[in-house]
Amino acid sequence: MADHEHKGEHLHPGHDHDEHEHLSEDEVITLVDEDGKEHQFALLDVIEVDENEYAILIPTEDGDAEEADEAVILRMEEDEEGNEVLVDIDDESEFERVATAWEELLDEEDGLDDDDEGEDE
Repeated sequence: MADHEHKGEHLHPGHDHDEHEHLSEDEVITLVDEDGKEHQFALLDVIEVDENEYAILIPTEDGDAEEADEAVILRMEEDEEGNEVLVDIDDESEFERVATAWEELLDEEDGLDDDDEGEDE
């Protein structure tokens, strides 16, 4: 799916989410941009690529419909105190690997949905 876009460069890295033991789907996360403006995101999924976990987030705010179709991908890490934090992906090749893995996962899920519809066992 080509409409997923890396928008992490406008988010501060290392957002502290110490109120969360571990991120769970349907969780709403607030991130702060460079201008200090808060943005709400829903956790769509967590995927593992190259032994790292990545959070796939989508905006929850009412706004530009085009933005609602764009996913934000952030790497999940622990800070020195053991708190789970979300970190921007600065390496473009790392981001491409994660985006490709996410797109392949979506394609697999779409394929499974199509197979389920056609089978009557």
